[in-house]
Amino acid sequence: MKRLMIPLLLMASASAAAEQMRHSMHHGYFYGLEADALEYRFGDSGEELGYWSTEAWWGTDELKALWLSEAEYSFDHDSWETLDNRLALQTPVSDFIDLRGGLRFDTPDGENRQYAFVGLNGLLPYWLEMDSNLYVNEYGDVSLDLALEYELLLTNRLHLTPELELDAALSDDEAVGVGRGLSGMEAGLRLSYDLVDRSIVPYVGVHYERAFGRTADFAADEGEDRDGWFAVTGVRLMF
Repeated sequence: MKRLMIPLLLMASASAAAEQMRHSMHHGYFYGLEADALEYRFGDSGEELGYWSTEAWWGTDELKALWLSEAEYSFDHDSWETLDNRLALQTPVSDFIDLRGGLRFDTPDGENRQYAFVGLNGLLPYWLEMDSNLYVNEYGDVSLDLALEYELLLTNRLHLTPELELDAALSDDEAVGVGRGLSGMEAGLRLSYDLVDRSIVPYVGVHYERAFGRTADFAADEGEDRDGWFAVTGVRLMF
């Protein structure tokens, strides 16, 4: 039970914060909070992780200030696997696509990294959600990512969501275990249920991670697995 306390506390605190923020609007400015994922992961090798992906914003329809946060916490080692915070500005470039740019502060399993980034986020044809970014760190290393997601409606409340994320780098950054070329892939399938008008959405699913090329070699050198499967359970909070 102790290992479940952190994700449960995160869910409760995020829900309370979202409840306070959801109705706020004043003179054309608005702000809010969305927790896209607050979840517990159990791996095929017995690894236990907590994971979150959250977004807070303030601004107008034409310009928003964003704080994006994503993290993995290892219950086995009582430490952060990754902790990624981004401060950005966002503006629309079409009816369905937004341009983002800002700073990313990354705390991986190794040396900390700071990046400038620019990216596109929005809805592609056939209701495919896309998030793609280009990063440059303080040493001039360039990397990219692309995330795609599609929500399939099984009923008015039951949804099946496949997800895919690809990561690539143009140079080696061995200190944080990233190699040149296609470095990693994450794929998932989650079955969710709209509990309260899409505001509270519990889900279960599976998640797969794989490292490629020199990134996989760096992982093997550290005695880590190149790939792994996880069973996941969690909740989305959308206010």
